[in-house]
Amino acid sequence: MPAIPPSRLVALQTKAENIRNICILAHVDHGKTSLSDSLIATNGIIAPKMAGKIRYLDSRPDEQLRGITMESSAISLYFSMMRRQKDDEEPKQEEYLINLIDSPGHIDFSSEVSTASRLCDAAVVLVDAVEGVCSQTVTVLRQVWIEKLKPLLVINKIDRLVTELKMTPAEAYSHLGRVLEGVNAVIGGFFQGERAQEDLEWREKLDQRRAAREQQKQDALNESATEADIDQSYEERDDEHLYFAPEKNNVIFGSAIDGWAFTVRQFAGIYEKKLGIRKSVLENVLWGDFYLDPKTKKVLGQKHLKGRNLKPIFVQLVLEPIWQAYDATVGINGDRGDPALLEKITKSLSINIPAHIARSRDTKVILQAVMSSWLPLSTALLVSVIEYLPSPPNAQASRFPEMIQDLVSSKNIDQSLKDSIINFNTSPSAPVVAYVSKMVAIPESELPSKRRKLGTTLTADEARDLARKKRAEIAKAQAEANGTSDMDSVTNGLSTTRIGEETEEGTAPEQPEDPEHLIGFARLYSGTLSVGDEVYVLPPKFNPAFPHASPQPRKVPITALYLLMGRSLEPLEKVPAGVVFGIEGLEGHILKTGTLCSQVEGAINLAGISSLSQPIVRVALEPTNPLDLNKMIKGLKLLEQSDPCAVYEQMESGEHVILTAGELHLERCLKDLRERYAKCDIQPGEPIVPYRETIVKAEEMEPPKNKDLPRGTALAVTASKMVSVRLRVRPLPQNVTEFLIKNGPSIRRLYAEKQAQEENESGTLNDANGVETDEAADLGNDTGGDHRSNLSLLQFRQQLQEVFDEVTEDKEVWAKVVSRICDFGPRRVGPNLFIDATGQHTCKRFLFEQHEIKENGAQSGTQGAGSADTTAPAQDFSDTIAYAFQLATSQGPLCREPMQGVAVFLEDIVQQSQAQESADSPAAAETGRLTGELITSVRETIRSAFLDWSPRILLAMYSCTIQATPEVLGRVYSVLTRRRGSILSEALLEGTPYFTISATLPVAESFGFSEEIRKRTSGLAQPMLKFTGFEMLDDVDPFWVPKTEEELEDLGVHGERENVAKRYVDGVRRRKGLLVKGPRGGRDAEKQKTLKTN
Repeated sequence: MPAIPPSRLVALQTKAENIRNICILAHVDHGKTSLSDSLIATNGIIAPKMAGKIRYLDSRPDEQLRGITMESSAISLYFSMMRRQKDDEEPKQEEYLINLIDSPGHIDFSSEVSTASRLCDAAVVLVDAVEGVCSQTVTVLRQVWIEKLKPLLVINKIDRLVTELKMTPAEAYSHLGRVLEGVNAVIGGFFQGERAQEDLEWREKLDQRRAAREQQKQDALNESATEADIDQSYEERDDEHLYFAPEKNNVIFGSAIDGWAFTVRQFAGIYEKKLGIRKSVLENVLWGDFYLDPKTKKVLGQKHLKGRNLKPIFVQLVLEPIWQAYDATVGINGDRGDPALLEKITKSLSINIPAHIARSRDTKVILQAVMSSWLPLSTALLVSVIEYLPSPPNAQASRFPEMIQDLVSSKNIDQSLKDSIINFNTSPSAPVVAYVSKMVAIPESELPSKRRKLGTTLTADEARDLARKKRAEIAKAQAEANGTSDMDSVTNGLSTTRIGEETEEGTAPEQPEDPEHLIGFARLYSGTLSVGDEVYVLPPKFNPAFPHASPQPRKVPITALYLLMGRSLEPLEKVPAGVVFGIEGLEGHILKTGTLCSQVEGAINLAGISSLSQPIVRVALEPTNPLDLNKMIKGLKLLEQSDPCAVYEQMESGEHVILTAGELHLERCLKDLRERYAKCDIQPGEPIVPYRETIVKAEEMEPPKNKDLPRGTALAVTASKMVSVRLRVRPLPQNVTEFLIKNGPSIRRLYAEKQAQEENESGTLNDANGVETDEAADLGNDTGGDHRSNLSLLQFRQQLQEVFDEVTEDKEVWAKVVSRICDFGPRRVGPNLFIDATGQHTCKRFLFEQHEIKENGAQSGTQGAGSADTTAPAQDFSDTIAYAFQLATSQGPLCREPMQGVAVFLEDIVQQSQAQESADSPAAAETGRLTGELITSVRETIRSAFLDWSPRILLAMYSCTIQATPEVLGRVYSVLTRRRGSILSEALLEGTPYFTISATLPVAESFGFSEEIRKRTSGLAQPMLKFTGFEMLDDVDPFWVPKTEEELEDLGVHGERENVAKRYVDGVRRRKGLLVKGPRGGRDAEKQKTLKTN
């Protein structure tokens, strides 16, 4: 097919009904990019025979070398087909624009999946026919469910069933059925989870209505009738439309590498005339327990077989012809193929194989020619995309009503804005709403304004320069891949220089400056956007209820718009709603994501998206040449903007730290820094892994430090003896800690709303949010939850109370805690509680609305009127003590890592009366000095009370999924065991020789793990690591020493067994420059006691 000019694609952008925005999602190595190649070949961009080999959308050199996708790429494709609008009408030629986004499958780059899915209306989900549902398959299906995308399932790599596993058509049919059931089971799990939540909410509403009716004393008949109606409306929802079934035409079977695919509808059209059965009937019986009677040519159900041994109709009419084609070309049982059978097949299918292909010695080429002519992949997939998946107007009408309701402060969003998005208003007067999912760095030389226009020819000198650059790039990539020396690269460079080509003297060997430009990866939902328009950029934390809160939205002019074409960009003048496009002019205004809107009052914030992978690995960076420090900092800032998951921080110690999702992500970031963004040599330090500190109530603990006070209680007295604070530290129940970690996004959202409300009322801006905004990236508790599970203040309070009610131990301590919670920590959103146990409203209550706080404050004021000496100072120092709590929980006593699962009770505050009578120093200076003393003493007291319990160190953990053959299982287990991994399960994948191993692995032990697994198993096992949270290792106290008689007898006085927890704690303390109490240099000589004396 000839190449499609960009002008033709631009013309189709105005026909919203003929646009499809789709993303391709799958586990790593399941064939996404090969599938994309087949679709790109239909537009003449690459040759059809190169599809699956060139991997066009993998535009980075390291993507080509590694063979995996690392960045999501978008391309616009043209497709034309004959289509009937109605059954009784004549088919008409229709032209369609398909905006395709190819996304990575590796867990380290799953943030790219988040950015791709928000821009699309539907998803094509690939599953390997042999491996079935893998860990990332579940992840991408969850993302599809969260974003309410309509999915289309492609069961890819069916050729592996034929050539690798040597299955018969009947065995393959059973195996495909199991793969389909596995995918549907995942969807069913999501549905059941959502239904359970709806059931809980429905029951709560029912209880509220029941209580209201009891108060109004309504009669019982009305009550029962209403309950019956509620029951009936609750049970009406059906989940049949959610599942994949070939008869619904939402399942495609194929092989992207061999260039073929089919749907049940295609074969129904092929056999309609031969069997004399209507196409609609055949579509429903080609898949399932249906059989074809060879004599009567009638379709029979399983109960009408009457003992006859017939093959399922799918095996007989679909799989057997495909197996024959493979047998005739490549040979299934090790043969070279059957030329006679091949000739028979080509004649029956009316396929003409070109002579040069027929003479080819590569049987794979012949197979691809036959299969792509008979069952072209692009036709099967694109026809299904157009007929089954929704256009932007239909998708927005179905997706957005519920999505908008789940957004932050949805009640404050302008109704006209909501209607414009849902009704897909594209008029120039309609409000503009666009979502920028990520920023992409593009070299200036690749921008259309700097690039040579299409159709113009290069001069001879330009062609030589371009060829020289390309050869140098290829030589450099090969040298990096092969590990060749610098001398080899010099030799390669000399060999590419021809005689007669003079080089200018005095020119530096470095490439000329080619600055990076940040282009937004965006989707327009409403209105029309043109170059030169000015729109407001809403930050991710924008709240429609407080539109002018800090940071205030800025109005930014749009400098350029682009059509995304994979490796290139094409300029646009304007963009209508429903289109995925590139946008320039947002550099410096959007860090990673943001919403563009034509108004601020009542604006909508679409940036409520959560990344699937959290940055967990920290690395300190420094330039090899100190003079390059500014270049490195500039490059780090550019990397942070262009990578959805990378985070750059400058520590208090002056270190420049980058946070990444994993080891492979770190490698990519360092390569980008050296070669693109900083363009200088950078030296990375040792990877830094986060830990958590907690306390437990162990059976054997040291006696309390202060025997007169209960365990965990301590007094904080300032240096001037003016203020004393009594605190008590307790371990939080495990279920409460898990609830707080799970609902971290809800706490963050509640805190942001509360702060915005306070700022709005007081009219002053507070810097406290800066801490949460800048540092919340590495809380480490977020494992990629559903952002729509955010709870309101009332819901959070009720659910937290229910969790506390489930606690059985020390029930009286936790009975009324929820109403007295003043703060969460660290950074105001962590899984630690600060609780006011003074009996008065000394500190502000976090889980109360503003009007409730005022009412409670008024009540406490009247109650404490007689004790002004005690309550007034407590009011003054409540914020100071809360700040000290934040500091203490952000750096625990073991190794200055954040705490988790700790409750701090404020029991009493006493201030000496002399503090108010001091006249030697001004009041402001006295208060400032006292505040500093109080922060220090309270922080150290909390740490001291923490050590009154049995402390524990929590390790960041990966969940590890490995698929391996039986021959290498022992090697996999030996690597896991040596790195302190624990095996959770091992299961044989039914119908295949592969085992699926599930394990947990400490992040601290994971560096080099993937490489070691590949080396030890010769590439037969590939691990997938996903961060799951923090877990206790072996339940060991870092300060444990042998004490009991049994321990002393087994381990000796010095404890011969290594304390693993202490090793991790000492490693962190050593890295941070803290005091490490090492083992003694030598031991006293001990005489060996034996029965005999020499």
